[in-house]
Amino acid sequence: MSPPAIALKHALVYGGAGGLGVRVVAALRAADWRVTSVDFRSNPDASESLPLPAKGFDSLDAAGAHVDSELRAVLAPDAKLDAIVNVAGGWAGGNLLDDDLYKNIELMIAQSVHSSAITAKLAAKHLKDDGLLVLVGVSFIQINCKAYITKTTQADAAKEATPGMIAYGLAKAAVHQLVKSVAAPGSGFPRNATVTALLPVTLDTPMNRKFMPDADTSSWTPLEDLTAKILAWADKKDSVPSGSLLRVLTKGGKTDFVPL
Repeated sequence: MSPPAIALKHALVYGGAGGLGVRVVAALRAADWRVTSVDFRSNPDASESLPLPAKGFDSLDAAGAHVDSELRAVLAPDAKLDAIVNVAGGWAGGNLLDDDLYKNIELMIAQSVHSSAITAKLAAKHLKDDGLLVLVGVSFIQINCKAYITKTTQADAAKEATPGMIAYGLAKAAVHQLVKSVAAPGSGFPRNATVTALLPVTLDTPMNRKFMPDADTSSWTPLEDLTAKILAWADKKDSVPSGSLLRVLTKGGKTDFVPL
């Protein structure tokens, strides 16, 4: 008689077809995880993809209900997820005089806050009691765009004002607060699960290199450093206190994860 099959650990990656998302999916799959990707396009490397409609949603309520329904369809009865990773997001600059201020706020809220709220809600319903939820916030912002230059070349967006990118700073501050609320007693989050947020400065992606061709990339964080840390947490080879906000700081080819 053959031994019983061992069930694969199961992760959901929200934003799984984006620049960082594809790397997270690939790392988990290489470690023999089942990975469900949620994004506006499919990720062929994922175990399955739950596509979001191209036109988006009229409300957060509709978006959350859609993703929950799609996830239930691929989960076995009474099955739970081992990890949920939200790497969806974007960037927009502009101060109060920007003609697109309201549009940018709506976009940043939808990309960062809505996706984080949806994954937190999914965690409350579908994450194992010892599972992992990872969100993405922001640490320091490198100000390389002349249109939004301030007195300094770096803003501590995790603690201070972001006057040249109001929509972005507003959304990421909300994500940081959400992590603290999810980790607090009475939130509805699984009792022994862990929630944390990674707060990068600049990720070394093709898009960032395209739009900042003259930037000093020595402090940019390689995507594999982030994926390795997420995988270590998910596989319980490393741990992090629930509610932690971790700055991701790269210098001289070494990346450190420093509690805020």
